[in-house]
Amino acid sequence: MNTELSPRYDASSVEAKWYERWEAAGLFQPDPDSKKPPFTITIPPPNITGSLHMGHSLCYPIQDLVGRYQRLRGKNVLVLPGQDHAGIATQSVVSKQLKKEGVSSLQLGREKFVERVWEWRKESGDTIIRQFRQLGCAFDWSRSRFTLDPQYADAVLKVFIDWFDKGLIYRGERVVNWDCSLQTSVSDIETERKTVRGKLYHIRYPLSDGPGSMTIATTRPETMLGDVALAVHPSDQRYKALVGKTVLLPLLDRPIPVVADVYADPQFGTGVVKITPAHDPNDFEVGVRHHLSMPVILDERGKITSLGGKYEGLDRMEARKQIVGDLEALGLLEKVEDHEIALIVSERSGEVVEPLLKEQWFVRQMELAKPVIEAVREGKIRFVPERYEPIFIDWLENIRDWNISRKLWWGHRIPVYYAEDGSPVAALSWEDAERKSGKTILAQDEEVLDTWFSSGLWPFATLGWPDQTRDLGERYPTNVLVTDRNIINLWVARMAMMGIYFIGDVPFHEVYIHATVMTEDGRRMSKSLGTGVDPADVIERIGADALRFTLLGQSGFNQEIRYGERRTDEARNFCNKIWNATRFVLMNTPEGYRHEGVGTTKLEPLDLWILSRLAHCERVARVAYDSYNMQAAAQALQAFFWWELCDWYVEASKERLVQSSAAPLAVLIECIRCFCLMLHPIMPHLTEEIFSHLPLAERPAFVMSGEWPELPEAYVNQKLETSVERWFQITRGLRALRAAVGVAALAPIEEAFFTGDLMGGQDLISSQAWVRTLREGRPQSGKFISSTVEGVDLHLPIEGLVDFEKERERLRLMEEKVRADLAKVEARLGNPQFIERAKMEVVAKEQELVLSLRDQLDKLAERKSLFNQ
Repeated sequence: MNTELSPRYDASSVEAKWYERWEAAGLFQPDPDSKKPPFTITIPPPNITGSLHMGHSLCYPIQDLVGRYQRLRGKNVLVLPGQDHAGIATQSVVSKQLKKEGVSSLQLGREKFVERVWEWRKESGDTIIRQFRQLGCAFDWSRSRFTLDPQYADAVLKVFIDWFDKGLIYRGERVVNWDCSLQTSVSDIETERKTVRGKLYHIRYPLSDGPGSMTIATTRPETMLGDVALAVHPSDQRYKALVGKTVLLPLLDRPIPVVADVYADPQFGTGVVKITPAHDPNDFEVGVRHHLSMPVILDERGKITSLGGKYEGLDRMEARKQIVGDLEALGLLEKVEDHEIALIVSERSGEVVEPLLKEQWFVRQMELAKPVIEAVREGKIRFVPERYEPIFIDWLENIRDWNISRKLWWGHRIPVYYAEDGSPVAALSWEDAERKSGKTILAQDEEVLDTWFSSGLWPFATLGWPDQTRDLGERYPTNVLVTDRNIINLWVARMAMMGIYFIGDVPFHEVYIHATVMTEDGRRMSKSLGTGVDPADVIERIGADALRFTLLGQSGFNQEIRYGERRTDEARNFCNKIWNATRFVLMNTPEGYRHEGVGTTKLEPLDLWILSRLAHCERVARVAYDSYNMQAAAQALQAFFWWELCDWYVEASKERLVQSSAAPLAVLIECIRCFCLMLHPIMPHLTEEIFSHLPLAERPAFVMSGEWPELPEAYVNQKLETSVERWFQITRGLRALRAAVGVAALAPIEEAFFTGDLMGGQDLISSQAWVRTLREGRPQSGKFISSTVEGVDLHLPIEGLVDFEKERERLRLMEEKVRADLAKVEARLGNPQFIERAKMEVVAKEQELVLSLRDQLDKLAERKSLFNQ
């Protein structure tokens, strides 16, 4: 065994080496014969079109961290990976490729197009899997699943057929998010809101039976062609007499009724709202309640239909211009105001989504949601942080039917077949459909299932369902789901519904909602906005472990974390600190030494102190990992290693190490051994490399296959910790006195004095304050400076330590600079124009600077007084 570390830590070579060794040793796969309790995570399947972004670099290492930690805690761990076929995204990618080749998907036809997508998947679909390996994610790749695998696809069909036969799936008309570019409906998660500057148009609708009108306000005047009513609130006294009457729809002169409905808000605008059921989901609900007609006046391309009269064939934006002009000419445009509009945009195409009444396949979710609500309230599913639970329940209690069909070719084709008489039957195949219906089948439905439908089976279909496999019996329900808050409703809820319905139990016991990674100044990370950061570049520069520590070290129960190069540089520095400190210890380890623990080695107070701090760190890290507070674990581990072990214990033990004392070496090796095990879930590669060089008498083959440190209760010594911390505070006090007169750190000084009780810490204090002799009492002559720390008076003679003349000159120059800076800031604050024009936070920062500069002047004056003759 080579106990010598290279002089410099090279993340790239270390990380590549260990991942290959873990995988070759089969460490990612659970032991089928193990008696250890199972622990299972099925990772959220990333899209096959995906490549690593910062959100992935947090989400998937969290799951790896949990898996690694639970292995150390004695669990038989399975972290099961896979990929989602990503219907819309994948079809869009391949369609764009074909367009560059001068070929359209329609020219290829469905069968050839799907073949082309499979070819693309083989060539480019595993990019993100390779990047997960770079991140160090210890997932069981031998069990990796794909949502279009034959077995998985059969499970999806079974779910659809079962729900169809029981009446939970039906075909009907609803308003959906329609992407006019992609020519398909899209789910809410595939859209984003963008606020833009727009116009609010106030339009008068004349009463049908006399003078007067009712005014509405709309941002989309083109949709008025599909208006079927005006609505007012039942309690709005202004319009009570008009309910039941009719108004004339401008431009088309069609009479439409005035209805009373709670949807109308008396406090917004005029209190009157136009109802266009085919082009607004809320209007649709009003239309259902009042049995109103639902004319579709925009087609799938976003153009006006024949129901729009003379505007037929116009694009929606061109129609808007003409309609506004015509209303103005008729004197029906009351006014136009600037207005901020929240547009819903398709993430895939960038097009503004059109709410459109379409005949689609839907799932009745109300009955499916009830057992999920009960499971959450009974604690069978627990959200971490807890604040997401009421949001989840509120959505389930107000749930609507789910649009599950998409006009695509890539995906799970809806298994509904149509007989000669048009009757539908759901079946596994054409032959199965004819057998079930007893009729000749003429066609299969052309649409495919929403990706969220197939991914809803993920926790149990990946374990072998509908077959009753060993994995399904032993590992369902899974232990935890780690996911993003944006898909709680779209995915978490669907998995819970399907799991409870088909398996009879919840799919997971805990749902950890991780934070969103933002830029350092709090902006959303986006390639299009120029704020995105490629994790692959960061890994190449500083290593995966440093990136993991950057992100995991900020992740606990927060909603957002900030990413910046400064943070990654700090993480890299921590890696180097671990490397260099361990290298120092190994360089001072005698050849042939084998660590067998602290055992009966005679320990000094400082040895006992660091072991007590090690026990404290273990407890904090364990509790933090158990509760998904990675930030608390990372902070505790960094504080222990950097400040307690390195800055104090190693420095104070150097002389004893040189003298080949057994105690500090045994304690240091034990601390590093335990530290590697505890840090391993966050920084797997570095800890594995360090651990492999430790001169241990008994060792597991890998840290990854090791056991979490079990530390003796006797290590905990709070009384001793208090005493040693007091010694450190006194040491800091002496160091501060040295710094006050400009004596460099580490430079030895002859003597210092104290009055009070050091409680046995005199040797440590003098060595760590770099004082050759620490005398009791006060200096009898000459100049000295003093301070009081922990009830002990400290005195430092300064004559002979510094050149008084040079120090006076240095302080004078410093004072001149501070006064000049202060004068500039005060001049700015005295300028009325600056105060009027500058932002409040800028003015506040300048005012804080004034206070800081004045404080510096006070301290300089105090320093100068020391050197006056």
